[in-house]
Amino acid sequence: MRGHVLLYTLVMAAVTYLIRMLPFTLFRKKITSPFFRSFFYYVPYAVLAAMTFPAVFSSTGSFYSALAGVVVAAVLALCKKSLTVVALSACAVAFAVEVIQFGFVM
Repeated sequence: MRGHVLLYTLVMAAVTYLIRMLPFTLFRKKITSPFFRSFFYYVPYAVLAAMTFPAVFSSTGSFYSALAGVVVAAVLALCKKSLTVVALSACAVAFAVEVIQFGFVM
């Protein structure tokens, strides 16, 4: 598992670096095309989301607790709450659903 996390991080860093570096090396003039400007801006975020989002649903003991955490995180993010509030709230809700579903086990 550790090797996978390191590999994912390295791939993410390489892809992000390449996407940010390519416009500087390939295009000498300022990029005026809105399509290419938005493409080079959003690709790193899309790659990061594609790599991390599937892992969210296997990170808890059940699908329902993961889904509850994702829903809370999405709602709070859409309400423009801080990253700390979003992350802590999603974790708390996922934990609460786990406790309700399986009971508190230590």
